[in-house]
Amino acid sequence: MADIAGANGQRTEFKIVGKPNLPGKLSYNIAAGKAKYGTDATAPDMLFAKFLRSPYAYAIVNSVDISKAKALPGVVDILTWQDPDLKDFMNDGPLGSQGGLMLDNIADQEDAEVAVIVVAESENICDQALRALKVDWDVKAHIADPREGVKPNAPPMPARMGAKGNIVAASKIDGDYEAGFKEADQFVEFDFVLPAIASHIPNPSGSIASWYDDQGASEGKNLWIEGISQGREQISRQNKVPYDKVIEASLYQGGKYCDWGYRKSQLITPLLAKRTGRPVKCINTRENMYDFFINQHWVHAKVGFKNDGLITGAKLYTIADNGTRASLMFGSVSDLNYGPWYTTKCKNIHQTMDAVTTNRGKMYLSSQFCPFQWDTVTVANQMIAEKLGMDVIDVAKRNLHGPSSQDDTNPVPSFEACVEAGKKMMKWEYHKAGAKKLPDGRMHGMAFRYQMSPRHQISGYTVTVYLRGGKIYMPTKGPCTGMFATDALAMVLAEETGAKWEDVVIEYDNRALLTPVGGGSDGTTSSAWVVKEAAVQLRTKILEAALAPGGLMAFGPPTFPPGTKVEDLDIKDSTIFLKSEPSKKMPFSAIAPPMSLNIQDSIAVSVNGKAPTSPWSAGMGRKLDVMNTVYCEVAVDTETGKVEVLRHGVICDAGKVLRRTSLEGQIQQAMMFSEGCQLSEEMVWDKATGVRLSSNMFDYKKPTIVDITLPEMDLLETRGSNAAYGASGISHCMSNTHIIVCAIQNATGKWVDPPATPDKVLNALGKA
Repeated sequence: MADIAGANGQRTEFKIVGKPNLPGKLSYNIAAGKAKYGTDATAPDMLFAKFLRSPYAYAIVNSVDISKAKALPGVVDILTWQDPDLKDFMNDGPLGSQGGLMLDNIADQEDAEVAVIVVAESENICDQALRALKVDWDVKAHIADPREGVKPNAPPMPARMGAKGNIVAASKIDGDYEAGFKEADQFVEFDFVLPAIASHIPNPSGSIASWYDDQGASEGKNLWIEGISQGREQISRQNKVPYDKVIEASLYQGGKYCDWGYRKSQLITPLLAKRTGRPVKCINTRENMYDFFINQHWVHAKVGFKNDGLITGAKLYTIADNGTRASLMFGSVSDLNYGPWYTTKCKNIHQTMDAVTTNRGKMYLSSQFCPFQWDTVTVANQMIAEKLGMDVIDVAKRNLHGPSSQDDTNPVPSFEACVEAGKKMMKWEYHKAGAKKLPDGRMHGMAFRYQMSPRHQISGYTVTVYLRGGKIYMPTKGPCTGMFATDALAMVLAEETGAKWEDVVIEYDNRALLTPVGGGSDGTTSSAWVVKEAAVQLRTKILEAALAPGGLMAFGPPTFPPGTKVEDLDIKDSTIFLKSEPSKKMPFSAIAPPMSLNIQDSIAVSVNGKAPTSPWSAGMGRKLDVMNTVYCEVAVDTETGKVEVLRHGVICDAGKVLRRTSLEGQIQQAMMFSEGCQLSEEMVWDKATGVRLSSNMFDYKKPTIVDITLPEMDLLETRGSNAAYGASGISHCMSNTHIIVCAIQNATGKWVDPPATPDKVLNALGKA
């Protein structure tokens, strides 16, 4: 019950919030295929645009002859990087993740947009024109393996801020690891490989843009663009057009998950439409969308511990793929700030990283796995348990610090509740590696992992809610990214105003200020806190209007007796009633603002604010509130190397569940990512050419819902966080990269780097 800073944070009765299977406001459109994405958009008389894309991992375009391409029938425009319109057209994306010019003559990964843009009457003509270009390529030596990039003789890469040569060095040093090692009775030393995973957004990025005369009084044309959301500021800045004249028509973004990096196909269309005087559409293919979801890391770790399992010191050195020059460093050096080791009592942690600029790919913003190296703790706990003959859960409990700090020796109530429920669900009986064989002859393995249920608390929100015509409206410009944040907010709005669920309207308006997407589900709990504040104020205004002179639709005696006060009234199912005499009631539809009889007038409230700072944001693991645990059981066929996940158990404490359907779906999604990265998904590069070999759905083996073991789950509600009603999020934290790998080790006694494909398992067993 930690939401004590806001209104009604201690509410005990819920009629709407947390209710399962409540139909989502957007669910039908998405399920029926009516949702429209940027790649679906069309406009009369539109043109098409395509970039020249590099066939090389690293190359510079010295020159390009466009004469033959420009002479082709149907070619409308061709720009090169030297065009004056592109000279100062910066690709300064959100959080500074992109940087640099929209187009230059340097291609630092295969398939990178470089040097030329073609605009034509059809996509086919664009392709013909690109083939007709005469390009003088200067092919450079590339880096296809970050471990080669740290060597003194590594080929130089394009410069990036903070780099010394190809490397951005980072460190996070706490305490004295050498002193910690002196206290240790034993050590484990291991190499940890974080796999490179592709985001592969299923709805490829792209946009269509056009300019039109403003029908209002302001001077100049308006810019209409569909296929980009939350990008008005950037579009306004790039195209030197006032913010209020940029019309974002997009609502749906598809499968984006904390990937707010706009692709060049989304950003270039306004410029091209201005040059040609016609709508222009530019889209990526699915093959273009294999960007980094996780930057690959190679970690060498040494961990010292006591004979009772208490960790006394840890030293980690990481070589990380820092991607191409425009990659955000969230997946590399920034990761050291999000320390899983900070959840332990050990304060002697020495972490260093060499993040290497490569030609392998780009990290646009974030990943499903946060922090990226979280599972170094998962692996360390497993190794310590194996060495000491302890239950891995007991090792985790021995090292987890208390709620307030790393010096706090008290148990974390949420963690204890998760473990108790998890052991019961899984009928937990831990065993040593290789000690249990199933009746069918396969080896049985099990593993355990814990995490914080995070709340970033990085975003403030502006929320407007109003009553009009008997319904409660919440304007938002979206977008819908698949997590249904707006549905959760609408549930809070209905709860606090007393409205029927069907009387709450999510009003999608590209001019609205509310964009409830910051930080995924953990951001939703923050925006829900602000919605709660607005809804409580709106409820009071509605009650005041019901008592105000002129506050009725029709003339006649007042509904409520003289002297009735706001506190004498209540609301249920969109109806105001007298507590002492419920038969005296008034529906929302009978209310208009004071001194008005116009039903179209509204009672409105606007709130701008932020939820209270979360322990997660304040401590990055040094403070703990709500947590979650994951359990895994596998069967390993030692003759074929095939691994089957028998059970995935999830005990999740989200503090307070706001929209249960969304939470359950997100946990299923997280387990799908987890199984994919540990058993089948793999980004592969040809060492000789640097070309990616797994950029399609045949070679990049992404699982579907029918390929995974659906998790069993128990959703606890301790209300121990401090967002809306004590809620926190799930977002990145449920996914993992090594719990299945740990379970394989428990089954076979062998470690296999993910993805644990049958050939790798057999090789570890000495049978390949």
